[in-house]
Amino acid sequence: MSNLESEILNSELPVMEDFYTIQGEGFHQGRAAYFIRLGGCEVRCVWCDVKDSWDVNAHPKMEVHALAQKAKLSGSQLAVVTGGEPTMHNLEALTQALQQVGLRTHLETSGAYTITGTWDWICFSPKKFKPPHPSVAAQADELKVVVFHKSDLAWAEEFAHLVKPACKLYLQPEWSKESEILPLVIDYVKKNPRWQISLQVHKYMNIP
Repeated sequence: MSNLESEILNSELPVMEDFYTIQGEGFHQGRAAYFIRLGGCEVRCVWCDVKDSWDVNAHPKMEVHALAQKAKLSGSQLAVVTGGEPTMHNLEALTQALQQVGLRTHLETSGAYTITGTWDWICFSPKKFKPPHPSVAAQADELKVVVFHKSDLAWAEEFAHLVKPACKLYLQPEWSKESEILPLVIDYVKKNPRWQISLQVHKYMNIP
């Protein structure tokens, strides 16, 4: 066994939950995906719907090799690593393990820390509660800004200027205020058509 293979086998990460479902947001909405939700988050959005993920010590550690095998056995073609804030951990071993079993690796991050690991797709969703690291925007394949207040629309434009030209741009109404915010987002996208709307369709389908 090589040193890299040994590192992948022995590396562990705190996992709040992992499950096979349908991606409900953004560019890959509607695709089957295996989600790996890592524990730990210092961003702590007021409106977060997975606050149980915040305490990194509250979740059991799992070997990345075992995680990759579970994801592979699900039948999924891609694995989405989310949180919490997954980039507070070193993700090199996890992405290596997932790619070795033939899965695409997708990351969902607020960008609060530098990104480790090898990714096929990076969804950058910056939050006002903890400024993103300057290096993250340029790596993003998808910029997804949660809109909680109308002022977030102008804030989103600040990041649109930082991402690469091919990056997909999404505005997503915060779920608890969707009836209030969605009309604002619709009007904004009609006036600024380089943006698209992302809705949390998994919540409409009542799936995780």
